[in-house]
Amino acid sequence: MHLETMSIHAGQEIDPTTGSVIPPIYLTTTFERAPDGSFPHGYIYTRNGNPNRAMLETCLATLEGGATCVAFSSGLAAAMSIFQALRPGDHVVAPDDAYHGVTRLLRDIMAPWGLEYTRVDMRDPQNVAAVLRPNTRLVWIETPSNPLLKIADIAAIADIAHQAGALCAVDNTWATPVQQRPLDLGADMVMHATTKYIGGHSDVLGGAVVFRANDAFAERVRFLQINGGAVPSPFDCWLTLRGIQTLTYRVRAHAASAMRVARFLATHPRIERVHYPGLETHPGHAVAARQMQGFGGMISIEVQGGEAAAMAVAARVRIITRATSLGGVESLIEHRASVEGPESVTPPNLLRISVGLEHPDDLIADLAQALEVERVSPQR
Repeated sequence: MHLETMSIHAGQEIDPTTGSVIPPIYLTTTFERAPDGSFPHGYIYTRNGNPNRAMLETCLATLEGGATCVAFSSGLAAAMSIFQALRPGDHVVAPDDAYHGVTRLLRDIMAPWGLEYTRVDMRDPQNVAAVLRPNTRLVWIETPSNPLLKIADIAAIADIAHQAGALCAVDNTWATPVQQRPLDLGADMVMHATTKYIGGHSDVLGGAVVFRANDAFAERVRFLQINGGAVPSPFDCWLTLRGIQTLTYRVRAHAASAMRVARFLATHPRIERVHYPGLETHPGHAVAARQMQGFGGMISIEVQGGEAAAMAVAARVRIITRATSLGGVESLIEHRASVEGPESVTPPNLLRISVGLEHPDDLIADLAQALEVERVSPQR
């Protein structure tokens, strides 16, 4: 089946009890045992498993072309379970500009626990090869990266990881399976913050890991999901599935509008730099064009005049909303360095834009007026 069809039907069967086309929400924490003590329907307790979660996991595994999926209550919970599935003393290679939540997770939680890590610029796969150690067990890729939209060659880095006996994980939140398929490129697992494009409506928190093989590492992550308890609620799973039904069309529309907005911003005299892999001038354009089926809905811009000028632009938008997060139907703008905190490596004049589903001409007009230099009347 095509992705559009799978988004609507994978894991979502007609309810056998009532014939309901839309799956019901199983708001229960526990399930009845049979007289012999068994569980004839396969469910014991909602932390262990729930029909809505099973539907969501089946759907996401199908969309990514994986063997199994493990859903979580947030994207960071999904990432943390991957790292927890490793052992103290293991080594991880991560991007130098990874999402700041993952960086904090590695630095402040996993490193004190005993996990070692090295951050490198993954735009050159040889940078990854140069830092591999005998104890390297995982290479973590984020492409496009957040917020600089750096592009990493998934196939090349996965091959380097495998030659060293390490696993390869890809954060595919920004691209989604609609525009990038890391498992087909050699990755072992794909992580999503389903809060973003997968859910698509800024109303449900979630995360997931999809595995190419249902192997011992996948089972370890599922063990951590169940016993750590960071599971999504039945209603959260139901909302996420509802969002997935329009995923393919939403993501393509986000990307089409982002391209138009990026081209406008690239010619604006007040913009020093536009970070968008769909632009031919982007350093990673050729790799992105080879491994992606579209360039996504995220843009970062560097505004002339430093941090104060960037903040002023964000303050003047009228349609675009100043808010954290991305991937919803509404366009958002955010000054990333102030969100990431004092350890941020993001340029202070950078604004990150999540291009929503408003008409692109309206977004361009909004940005144009926000970028106008305020004229000060001469003193008399």
